[in-house]
Amino acid sequence: MDNLAQYLDLANHSPATTSRDVEILCSKVLEHGFNSAFLNPYFVPLARQLMADKGKVGTVISFPLGQETTAVKVISARAAVLSGADELDISLNVGLLKEHNWAAVLSEAKEIVLAVRAVDKAKIIKFIPETGFLTPDEIKKSAEIILSSGADFYKTCSGLGPRGATVEDVKLVREAIGSKLKVKVAGGVTSYDQAVAFIQAGADRIGTSHAVEIIEQAPVKNSSSDSE
Repeated sequence: MDNLAQYLDLANHSPATTSRDVEILCSKVLEHGFNSAFLNPYFVPLARQLMADKGKVGTVISFPLGQETTAVKVISARAAVLSGADELDISLNVGLLKEHNWAAVLSEAKEIVLAVRAVDKAKIIKFIPETGFLTPDEIKKSAEIILSSGADFYKTCSGLGPRGATVEDVKLVREAIGSKLKVKVAGGVTSYDQAVAFIQAGADRIGTSHAVEIIEQAPVKNSSSDSE
């Protein structure tokens, strides 16, 4: 896949992240042409400064637990956008999903989407239902809710839940909503073969801290020219 780097968000969500780590991550995003640099909210202003207009900055909201109040999520999402984030990955309240309180999940998601769109309609919004906690039917239902919210992406996992993404997750989302919503996978994607398998299954984006290793594992094309 010649354009694999464009599918990859290079991420660092470690609680021990330093400014120097952010500088290194942003330089790798620009060097390799990854989709974006994904960092914790505190580092969005620095990443925006480092990336300037050469690349995108992403961050996470209510991550990874998702059980902050809606008001806090709205404030955090707006603040991230105003700080320079281009993309927001927002954790849903898994407890509400497990209770099948679909109305509450949808209401919160819509409120967040409206708040972000009021600041900048171009920002990309992804919601994380944490598929490792969900049954297949709950994965499908959560896909329908995220689609109804007006968000741009269904992101399978935070990478900090009970498991990472699976190809089956992507297939379930596609069964539920077809291609009406983009899909991002995250959690445990460390190899070229894994990345390609997810994309072939229907994933549009991959979040990983191993983006450099993934593209370095790509098969080298043989090139030849006619000799005179």
